[in-house]
Amino acid sequence: MEGIKETNFQFPNQQDFYRGKVRDIYYFSDLLVMVASDRISAFDVVLPRAIPFKGQVLNQIASKFLKATSDIVPNWISASPDPSVSVGLKCDPYQVEMVIRGYLAGHAWREYRDGKRTLCGVSLPDGLKENDRLPSPIITPTTKAKEGHDEDISREEILAQGIVAENEYEQLEAYTQALFARGTEMAADQGLILVDTKYEFGKLNGEIILIDEIHTPDSSRYFYKEGYEERQQNNEKQKQLSKEFVRQWLIENGFQGKEGQEIPEMSDEVVNSISERYIELFEKVTGESFEKDGNQNLLDRIENNITNYLQNR
Repeated sequence: MEGIKETNFQFPNQQDFYRGKVRDIYYFSDLLVMVASDRISAFDVVLPRAIPFKGQVLNQIASKFLKATSDIVPNWISASPDPSVSVGLKCDPYQVEMVIRGYLAGHAWREYRDGKRTLCGVSLPDGLKENDRLPSPIITPTTKAKEGHDEDISREEILAQGIVAENEYEQLEAYTQALFARGTEMAADQGLILVDTKYEFGKLNGEIILIDEIHTPDSSRYFYKEGYEERQQNNEKQKQLSKEFVRQWLIENGFQGKEGQEIPEMSDEVVNSISERYIELFEKVTGESFEKDGNQNLLDRIENNITNYLQNR
């Protein structure tokens, strides 16, 4: 089965269309329809092959966690008319992503390993090992790049450049900490550690709204809680559920998104193994069984479900 590489629908009263790294977004006067395709990106590059069921995994995890955190901060989603589709409020997005880290992993570890002790204006103590728990969660924001790489930025730079007003940025920080705490609790219930994640926010009628996806494998990193301490003490790699395994496969095959590097060939075996890892992550993170819906033309199904929703709302 092939995944959904892209959609090219035309709906009545559609005003605009935007294709992101993973999502295809259809804009209407008062709402947007977000289709989670099966595209996969790493190092800010979209890889050549789609991963079957990946979009469904992302959409359904995000829907679950948005519903579970709506008491903390209002969010954009109002309906999910298809396993791969969310419909909701059209907000004006803030031009920063709120990355929060409870552990020294991934990008933060690579920076630390290379000698940096300040990340996005946050000081880190000496003597930490990869995947160590940080003294307390730290927020390491990035700019939102329309193309190319998101860039690390400090709180001070955000305020100095007027990207976000100080009172609003303080609210974004508070929401980020509260969402991470809730996500940490929900992960622990499933035997997982929420290592790091990112949140995106927008504004509508003067109100801050949580937008995009949350706590999915594309936006978050999870470790298995069982055996975490033992693995750290023995300097072993952590058993994790995240997209990091895709990045590692690319690194091992000579690709880190740098100029002149070629994306390695993705065999059917590689594509299927990534798909299975995403499904494993869905089931582990949500505690629910994943239902594959691959018995019909996926594009027809998605288009029909969106059309029916728009006609009947």
